[in-house]
Amino acid sequence: MTPLYLKLVKTSPSFADAAMGRIAQGTKVLAEGGYEKIFRQTFETVPEELLQNSYACYLSTSAGPVMGVLYVSTEKLAFCSDNPLSYKSGGQTEWSYYKVVIPLHQLKAVNPSTSRNNPAEKYIQVISVDSHEFWFMGFLNYNGAVNFLQEALQARTLESV
Repeated sequence: MTPLYLKLVKTSPSFADAAMGRIAQGTKVLAEGGYEKIFRQTFETVPEELLQNSYACYLSTSAGPVMGVLYVSTEKLAFCSDNPLSYKSGGQTEWSYYKVVIPLHQLKAVNPSTSRNNPAEKYIQVISVDSHEFWFMGFLNYNGAVNFLQEALQARTLESV
C-alpha cells in the first residue's frame, strides 16, 4: 500500500468513497467554472482579493473528518465541505455546508504535524490569534501545502509590521 492509499483510508469511510468524492469534486469544479469561481460564490470576497491556491483535504471535527477544499486567498484561509452536513435544529434535520474562514491578519501559526504512531498520517495545525485550532489532513501534496500556508502567514506578518 502507498502512503496516499493509507491516508485516504484513514480519513474517509472507505478508499472507494474517497476516490468517488474526489471525482465528484473534480466534476463540480469543471462544471462550475473552476476553483476561483467556486471560491467567490461560496465566500464573501472583496474585488481586489485574489485566490492564490486551493487544496483538496479534510478538516478534523468532533464528528470525524470532513472532506472539502481549503482555499488560500490574499485575504483569508477558507474551508468549505464538499457536501452539506446534517444537524438538528428545533427537532428538525437541517443541512448546511461546513465552512471555516480565518482572515490572514488573524492567523497566529501554521504547524506541520505527524502522527507518532503512523508517520504516514500528516496534519497541518492552523491556529488563530484567539487560539482556535483547526487540523487539516489528507493533502495530496502535503509539503507543498505546508510551505504555501507558512509563506502566507509569513507574508501577512511582514505586512503588518
